[in-house]
Amino acid sequence: MKRSTGQDRTKTLNWRPATRAIRGGTWRSEMGETSEALFLTSGYSYDDAATVAARFAGEEDGMTYSRLQNPTVAMLEERIALLEGAEACRTQATGMAAMTAALLCQLSAGDHMVTARAAFGSCRWLGDHLLPRFGVDVTVVDASDTAQWEAAIRPNTKVFFFETPANPTMDVADLAAIAEIAKAHGITTVVDNAFCSPALQRPMEFGIDVVAYSATKLMDGQGRVLAGAVCGSEAFINDVLLPFQRNTGPNLSPFNAWVVLKGLETLDLRAKKQSENALKVGQFLSGRVPKMLHPWLDSHPQQALAHKQMDACGPIFSFVLDGGRPQAHALLDGLELIDISNNIGDSRSLMCHPASTTHHNMGAEAREEMGIGEGMIRINVGLEDADDLIADLDQALDKAGL
Repeated sequence: MKRSTGQDRTKTLNWRPATRAIRGGTWRSEMGETSEALFLTSGYSYDDAATVAARFAGEEDGMTYSRLQNPTVAMLEERIALLEGAEACRTQATGMAAMTAALLCQLSAGDHMVTARAAFGSCRWLGDHLLPRFGVDVTVVDASDTAQWEAAIRPNTKVFFFETPANPTMDVADLAAIAEIAKAHGITTVVDNAFCSPALQRPMEFGIDVVAYSATKLMDGQGRVLAGAVCGSEAFINDVLLPFQRNTGPNLSPFNAWVVLKGLETLDLRAKKQSENALKVGQFLSGRVPKMLHPWLDSHPQQALAHKQMDACGPIFSFVLDGGRPQAHALLDGLELIDISNNIGDSRSLMCHPASTTHHNMGAEAREEMGIGEGMIRINVGLEDADDLIADLDQALDKAGL
């Protein structure tokens, strides 16, 4: 099996993003297929014993075992790296596998990590519960206050970990400023970019070291499979992440990799159209609900920073109702078109109540610290006609007394 005729990294780096999303990292077998081949195999056979010995010794390129390499998975990794502008990428079974691997591969007992207050519930769980169990100290800061990052640094600080925009508060962190602080102290920055994908935001352009994804979200974008990815330098991916991953095994299946490859082909189109819809829906809601958390609206305190870092607003935003959980649930129950679901990045419009779903297990005190109240609702705006979504929200708001 070989890469597509004439394709090399120098050439692919000169391609524009839309071309990379379709053709980047393509390998072709002797059959000459146009669509990426799906290799459903756990192992590989060899012509002779010397070949397999050379491969396991790292003296010869080639497949050894699908926990380490698989052609379909490798194509996806090359393509994501090209879209991200990274030297290398390794995929994982889920987004949370990616976040966990990106942190555990480089943190040890006695180390210190600084993380953002506002984050996906499971990401906060890593810092609040998992890492401290293994002797890693964690400090939580307001990611949007750049000064807090520097103030939290200790001599043993190894990692800054955050997402921007944050889930579900939509706080926007200054990527360039935080990266500059980290580099001055030899700290590795890890950013969860799932809300945007590389179609809308590329943190490495602002100096971030490692970018992690739930590829389940916009990259697949159609609610089909679970997948994760970590992008970084070749040194980080091959020397730091890979030893952890090959020995712990959070690997992505070839079938799921193939599905995400198909999703990447339309990522740019979907992300930008969903952003367009999300802005229109957000503008409608801003006149109907007490508080909006939408990075593209004038009401957002970091609107200018969002415009600097992001190519578009993305499909996800939140808003807050005064009537707490009863009114939030009444609104959700009144929906006729939009689905109640905790997923994001999907081509279908989805809404959820974070306090009783994605952030339920954190407890009320932690949710209050993060700014997640009982009246908050998060929406993922899909590819439906925006006017149909507005009509559905309009009637549901009426039912909820708004």
